[in-house]
Amino acid sequence: MAGIIAAVMQTLVVPLLGELPALLHTSGSNASWVVTATLLAAAVTTPVAGRLGDLYGKRRMLLISTVPLIAGSVLCAVAGSVAPMIIGRGLQGMGMGILPLGISALRDLLPAERLGPSIAMVSASMGIGGAVGLPVAAAVAQHANWRVLFWVAAGLSLLIAILIYVVVPDVPVLAKGRFDVVGAVGLGVGLICLLLGISKGASWGWDSGGIIGLLVAAVLALALWGWWELRTRDPLVDLRVTARPRVLLTNASSMVLGFGMYSASLIIPQLLQLPQATGYGLGQSMLAMGLWMAPGGLMMMLVSPLGAKLSAVRGPKVTLVAGALVLAAGYASSTVLMGSTWGLLVAVCVCNCGVALAYGAMPALIMSAVPLSETAAANSFNTLMRSIGTSFSAAVIGAVLAQMSTTLGGHPIPTENGFRTGLFIGCGVALAAAAIAAFIPVKGEEASGRSTTGAQAAVA
Repeated sequence: MAGIIAAVMQTLVVPLLGELPALLHTSGSNASWVVTATLLAAAVTTPVAGRLGDLYGKRRMLLISTVPLIAGSVLCAVAGSVAPMIIGRGLQGMGMGILPLGISALRDLLPAERLGPSIAMVSASMGIGGAVGLPVAAAVAQHANWRVLFWVAAGLSLLIAILIYVVVPDVPVLAKGRFDVVGAVGLGVGLICLLLGISKGASWGWDSGGIIGLLVAAVLALALWGWWELRTRDPLVDLRVTARPRVLLTNASSMVLGFGMYSASLIIPQLLQLPQATGYGLGQSMLAMGLWMAPGGLMMMLVSPLGAKLSAVRGPKVTLVAGALVLAAGYASSTVLMGSTWGLLVAVCVCNCGVALAYGAMPALIMSAVPLSETAAANSFNTLMRSIGTSFSAAVIGAVLAQMSTTLGGHPIPTENGFRTGLFIGCGVALAAAAIAAFIPVKGEEASGRSTTGAQAAVA
């Protein structure tokens, strides 16, 4: 439930995007920070929340993560200008660490036979929350005051805080050491520069001094951060563990899959809402678009237990590869079915089935390769990889649609070939994710590799 509500926060403002400049008495460029702030805050705080969960207790950090969700929702509900709205949305983003913390807590709280299905269900909660939250937010925005959205979000955040306090038991802390403040600051600076450069590249200009400066600063900051993490005694992210083939390739596949997953979220809503006068738009309202997209989230709920069963029989690597291939099939079908609402509904459901399979397998692969004392940090880093993938997806697909556009009523809109190209890119990226995942070593292979390395070291 906490994962679903955290995911709802991401889609909460989507129905309001066109109206935000008028509601907050600001420009469109300033209003776009309402979305960017959530992205940046989530990326920076998720790895921090994971490491703090390992050091001081996952239940404690789950409860602490609900505080910015509640405070941010209340601040947005009473905001009369853009500045408090941006701050409130940033606070809501700080609560996104709930999902990897919750998945990590499952490893401590549940018997082995229940772990796989539970990981799959909690992983699917992000897709469920996004799919269900969009039509609900659209309905509230259309038929009630927009502030109701944030008051409801505050009430739901308070509810999950109470439920976590009452229902989730505490477990002993296994990790030892101190929190890496320097590493947290370094990673935060590097991620802010990287994600800000990616997300604002199209609007500021990719060849502008600001974007080039941000990307150069990101490379330098992340390089220095990596140097520090390899030399400090208690790193924020243990890069040696992250470099293990099982973890490294899972994270690489996660980043590529995040790109592939988000492409559909950028393209299909536009196809549904563009006017029929274009010849390829389907003329749906915001509320109708959300309702057409919602069954995809429900499919994730239905498919995630099947993914857990497949992982139990064949291993999570097979499930991850299968999920990426199903996602590619969804994109391929969408290029044929994009001419009708029912066709896009089928494509969305197929894509989300693939996402459900893949997202349930990734935490299982990560947790099987890291010590118990680093579960939350490793899961949070995996979540970060997916976020970076979605940011690149927004930049690349946005650039493609902007380049392949025409004018209707004085406004630029993507062409049909632009949408089709974006869908083919999503298909290709999903296939690339499957190819990367195919090289993830299974437990026996990795253990054999480590034994061989150890034997060679002993002989030397």
